[in-house]
Amino acid sequence: MPTELLFRQDAYLKETPATVEAVNERGGIVLDRTIFYATGGGQPGDAGHLRRADGNLIAIGTTIYDPEDKSRVLHVPLEGQPAPAPGEAVTAILDWERRLKRMRIHTALHLLSVVLPYPVTGGSIGDGDGRLDFDIPEGGLDKAELAEKLNALVARNADVTERWITDAELDANPGLVKTMSVKPPRGSGRVRLVAIGDIDLQPCGGTHVRNTAEIGLVAVTDIEKKGKQNRRVRIALA
Repeated sequence: MPTELLFRQDAYLKETPATVEAVNERGGIVLDRTIFYATGGGQPGDAGHLRRADGNLIAIGTTIYDPEDKSRVLHVPLEGQPAPAPGEAVTAILDWERRLKRMRIHTALHLLSVVLPYPVTGGSIGDGDGRLDFDIPEGGLDKAELAEKLNALVARNADVTERWITDAELDANPGLVKTMSVKPPRGSGRVRLVAIGDIDLQPCGGTHVRNTAEIGLVAVTDIEKKGKQNRRVRIALA
């Protein structure tokens, strides 16, 4: 059975009851439902714990999609952790502090793509920092100027919402896709759009804060030249 992705319904869920569906040969734990984001789209997989009925904890180091069945999520335990049994009831507990930092920086990166309206060639999300790579024909980017424009968008206290469109609707509106290297998640016949007020709208399967006010002050920490036209812009929560 496919894993129910509760983080798609509510990115603010910090724990949930779940049932162990399977444990693969490498120890990856499949639950019937999860609040743990699985690695994808430049956002790393979540960490946390599975609490067993006796109160003991299984430490989860990361979360990925099952390479053999992309509809299932594998919770990868740290080395030396005990393995639960299929059918066992557990409580999935998210490392919320880490997740929240990723949500804040992810939403800030969407705003950065508005400040710099160029094709995005790559990106990554860290624990309170992140980067986007842009296809920019000329240099001359100024860190202070970018930070001022970015924080002005953050200060608009815009609500972050989501809605779904069909694959056909996305194909009819190719301008929604800003990323050149990461394609929107497909396969279910519909694609999730994330809107930041009237500031930005783009496909995204990741987790975000509910309002830009939650991002806080952002610093542009570095601008690197990566090839003839590629510019890497790094930001961090200040």
